[in-house]
Amino acid sequence: MAKQNSVIAPSILSANFAKLGEEVDNVLAAGADWVHFDVMDNHYVPNLTIGPLVCEALRKHGVTAPIDVHLMVKPVDRIVPDFAKAGASLISFHPEASDHIDRTLGLIRDSGCKAGLVFNPATPLSYLDYVLDKVDLVLIMSVNPGFGGQSFIPAALEKLRRAREIIDRSGRAIRIEVDGGVKVENAAEVARAGADTFVSGSAIFGQKDYRSVVAAMRSAIDNA
Repeated sequence: MAKQNSVIAPSILSANFAKLGEEVDNVLAAGADWVHFDVMDNHYVPNLTIGPLVCEALRKHGVTAPIDVHLMVKPVDRIVPDFAKAGASLISFHPEASDHIDRTLGLIRDSGCKAGLVFNPATPLSYLDYVLDKVDLVLIMSVNPGFGGQSFIPAALEKLRRAREIIDRSGRAIRIEVDGGVKVENAAEVARAGADTFVSGSAIFGQKDYRSVVAAMRSAIDNA
């Protein structure tokens, strides 16, 4: 099936947390589509970031754009309903962090959110074999999870191509997201490999002019 419209999802991990509501307002006004949450627990990954209260605060602030929650936590199931209640639109998790992947995907959907499965650089795509009917998004990590600002791992491009083949063969409208080291300079290559949803943190929030970098990234993606 045809690839879906491109989505740019800035990761607030790289935003200025002292004025987070303003940062999110500005990046959405600059043309971004989703707000990406990198949720780390200092257990599954070696860092500690944000929880449902931040999601709820942004909703109360007036953010209406989809909030895309990437859970780098273990265990997963306990926190899913909290993020759903706080206003998450999509919730993704790592198969290694769930004892029952099918159950966790079902829990996310039953909580009213779209469900995603996340693949680390060395995690096989075979986890998708029996759960494609419950997956709305596949997130390919192009860095190892745990820290922002890392460099893109080139092997992720081949994994993106394989994920695109699997999804196209299924005929399902499943998004393919990529997270880690995505910037204007490599966005076209990532798009050609099969991604339609692009997480970018420091490459956007590290610039003074959000509008120009989002526009440049969108142009690179759409012309790939």
